Amino acid sequence: MQPLSSTNDQLINAFPVELSGDAEAVLAIMPTSRLRPLNPFSVAVEGQHVSIPGRLYNDEPPADALASLSSRQRQLLHCLYSRHHDGMVRQRHLAKVIGSADPWVVPFVMQLVGEYVVEILIVIDDELRDLAIPGTSGHLAYGQFIVDNPAFFARTQRRVVSYWNRYYRSSYARFRGYPGCALLELLRSAASARAGRPWPGLAPAAGTRVDGYGY
Repeated sequence: MQPLSSTNDQLINAFPVELSGDAEAVLAIMPTSRLRPLNPFSVAVEGQHVSIPGRLYNDEPPADALASLSSRQRQLLHCLYSRHHDGMVRQRHLAKVIGSADPWVVPFVMQLVGEYVVEILIVIDDELRDLAIPGTSGHLAYGQFIVDNPAFFARTQRRVVSYWNRYYRSSYARFRGYPGCALLELLRSAASARAGRPWPGLAPAAGTRVDGYGY
């Protein structure tokens, strides 16, 4: 088993350095896990590289421990548990931070865009409607994140198409009717405004046929 100090360092590194003290307070109330966080991914947040766990296995802390945290610290905790191995836990903690446009929240939400739980995609699509409105905090924050992390967003776009193709074609016959498609369009519009040029879309054009099916 990986030493606890090493695991804590990994989770502290999920946030910009100025939040290290808040992250340490969060880790102090999190139950320990016999399994270390898996598959971290690196992104840039306001010029800093952070390393976010792909999956987290810690149990959720009790309510009284959560109440001892500041509002900022609770935000960080909800971000971390949005990486939990249980999809219902991920969705519950996502709901607590989806309304925030703080830069360190954005990559946690963006990672969920590229995952396979369509119910979470629907929540994100519903809550990020202000991405369509230039100048709003969400439009600026998500647009800037994509501009700063083009490879990450390209991979996210490919994953959205791949998961639709594998798991959801029986429910959404066309990709353009799939919630992930509308969400990618919102995100590309924010990135286009921030970059000052059209942002490339990697989803197949309408009418394209793959594996015998139309998009």
